[in-house]
Amino acid sequence: MKTYSTIPERGDFAFQMLVAPYQVSGKTLADPRGYFGLRMTKHSAFGCARDEEGHLYSFVRSLNSPTGTANPMKFVYQSSRVDGKTLRIDKARTAAQAMTAMPGRALEGDTMHWSSVPGEPGNAWSVAASGERLSWKEEGLYELSGALMGEGFQWYLPGPEWGMFYVSQLYELQGTCEGRKVKGAMALDQPYMVEGGAIHFQKDPIVHNKKHVAWWSFVTIYKDGSWDTGSFMVGHDNLGYAIFQNDKGELRTTTDVEATVRHKPGSWFAESIVITVEGDERWEFLPDPYGEMADFAGGFPVTAQQEGRWRRVGDTREPDRWFGWGESDRRNGTARNILGADL
Repeated sequence: MKTYSTIPERGDFAFQMLVAPYQVSGKTLADPRGYFGLRMTKHSAFGCARDEEGHLYSFVRSLNSPTGTANPMKFVYQSSRVDGKTLRIDKARTAAQAMTAMPGRALEGDTMHWSSVPGEPGNAWSVAASGERLSWKEEGLYELSGALMGEGFQWYLPGPEWGMFYVSQLYELQGTCEGRKVKGAMALDQPYMVEGGAIHFQKDPIVHNKKHVAWWSFVTIYKDGSWDTGSFMVGHDNLGYAIFQNDKGELRTTTDVEATVRHKPGSWFAESIVITVEGDERWEFLPDPYGEMADFAGGFPVTAQQEGRWRRVGDTREPDRWFGWGESDRRNGTARNILGADL
């Protein structure tokens, strides 16, 4: 049972969360309605892919909602080929793409489409997603597509002033990037927030209150055809959830999850992370050598964004393609209710 050293005010549940799967469709992706008194802020498309030489590419685009408040993120393209050391923003390639403030939107059959607006500066782009597949094309840069991995998932965090409802879908990716064959995976997320709320920016109940220690989503597809997907968050008070799915059709959720994060000396980035689920199941983070998103640190978003691979401790399967994009914040601490410090 949970115990309380301090008593929360009315409407404050000490950062307890709900988590569950949900059935993805184009219709649900297109639906602009709010939930729990919260408004959809945007769809956030972000992912990572690797080429045959092991270089890493990552990309994120905000598909802003008419009901939302924008944060500074529009489109960012990163590549380990910029300096050969880690993920850096490719400023020239990023600037060449359309920085669409409010995308075109259309539901065709059971596929939701977002796109750049005719006549705006920059290369055109389009994203199309359904309950089966996703495709993402940035003219002159990359063209990627892949299947939905398992079911979508959702979590809800109530609060006396600011709550958050968060929905996500995970897709595998294959295609070309900068003319090279690549493969990887991505997330398509939808945060719902109070009026004027923008994730990582304003009226964010988790970031504003300095509550989370680690937050990740991942896809791993193995060479034998099996796969795992998951997402989790661990923070202070009762903040935490985890959801896991696999090719066997097993789908599990819990709010009994803990994490231990070790950061590199003098760095914002994680050297290792182990999460423990319901007391005995452990998963570990294997940081990608190119995975530190150096140009985000100290900018926006303020947390240390990082790519790597998640696996259950002891799993020896050989991965074929994967995605493990998340964030830690050493200022908030290294485990539940163990506070951290700035550099």
